[in-house]
Amino acid sequence: MTGTDLSSIAQQLRDFARRRDWDQFHSPKNLAAALIVEAGELLEVFQWMKEEDSRELSPQDLGRVREEAADILIYLVRLSDTLGIDLLAAVQDKIKKNDRKYPAEVVKGRSDKYTRYER
Repeated sequence: MTGTDLSSIAQQLRDFARRRDWDQFHSPKNLAAALIVEAGELLEVFQWMKEEDSRELSPQDLGRVREEAADILIYLVRLSDTLGIDLLAAVQDKIKKNDRKYPAEVVKGRSDKYTRYER
């Protein structure tokens, strides 16, 4: 199976875990913890970089970011699948919510906390 949509990836991950008898370890708590560990490993790539250097990574650092991003997505898809969350629908819902929460005409070019915006 080589599908690239999320449902195909979720199925590949289900099969991967099943063949190794890892479902017993893939509780939502453990998957969430593993996701955070991988996010920490992603952050480690950037830890002491200057802001501008983070925009133009060396091939080695870009390769590390690629692997850690894949690990994060793997655990996120596995967690969502385990809990029966339609991740793509959740993302669409969150984009709509953020559009209401951060109206472009109010937040354009700003990075301060949204609760500080005058409306």
